[in-house]
Amino acid sequence: MRKEKMYIKKAKTPKDRVLRILLYLSVIVLVLVVLYPYFVMFTTALKSRAEIYSMQGTLLPIEWQWENFVEIWSIAPLARYFVNSIVISAGATAIAIICGIPAAYALSRMKFKGKKFFLGLVIVSQMFAPVVLLVGIYKVMSVLHMTDSLLGLIFINAAFNQAFAIWLLRGTFMSISAEMEQAATIDGCNQVQAMTRVLLPVAAPGIVTALIFVFINAWNEYTVALTLISSDLLKPLTVGITVFNGYNMIEWQYLFASSLFATIPVVILFICIEKHLVGGLTSGGVKG
Repeated sequence: MRKEKMYIKKAKTPKDRVLRILLYLSVIVLVLVVLYPYFVMFTTALKSRAEIYSMQGTLLPIEWQWENFVEIWSIAPLARYFVNSIVISAGATAIAIICGIPAAYALSRMKFKGKKFFLGLVIVSQMFAPVVLLVGIYKVMSVLHMTDSLLGLIFINAAFNQAFAIWLLRGTFMSISAEMEQAATIDGCNQVQAMTRVLLPVAAPGIVTALIFVFINAWNEYTVALTLISSDLLKPLTVGITVFNGYNMIEWQYLFASSLFATIPVVILFICIEKHLVGGLTSGGVKG
């Protein structure tokens, strides 16, 4: 005779209800704290210059200047800055992922001399911020005649994000059972085919996570671009919007309006692939 299992839901005690309410309140407060700077940016972008510099500061605009979001496109070549940032970020991401996948695969599946030493170098390379190496970067780019080019920024951003991509992808590959590749080799696949046909589809969440972070880091990069790029039409968005910082006055309404537009690609990227993000972060946390 088949026995049916009965699941009795435990009644919530007053203590559980209080804890749940406190949890919800904490989440609401945290969300408000995170979103408040963006709210201030939005309201400031809708103010006039006179209102921003008036002695009586207000949180909300007295007169809503929606035309500020239109005027910034004619005051500065923001469209060109957007295109430059997209080219730099996409190019750096492509190079970092394409080079990172075989390197991470080798570090997770193969045994060779100096493997631990190389892993140590990968971690150490993350300790150096671009500003520390700025002089050396400028000299190298000058020798290569790439000081005022988008290609130079693509290579630099790819190089500074390569270590993170390798480390995250290595953890992702190590979390996948090697028996899947062994089964593929038994079916007639070589090592490259087993990696591309079996391993990479399973590792998609980790690859997407690495892609997101490399793209965001390249999109937000400022110091190296400010140092290397001198032509106005080659500036990325992070450097280009500084055109609103005048010698005597900062056009805060235009600066904040353009900054809000600068966050749109990153937000869209997160919305499109957020379902892969949690799985990629957890798979990249495997201890090697």
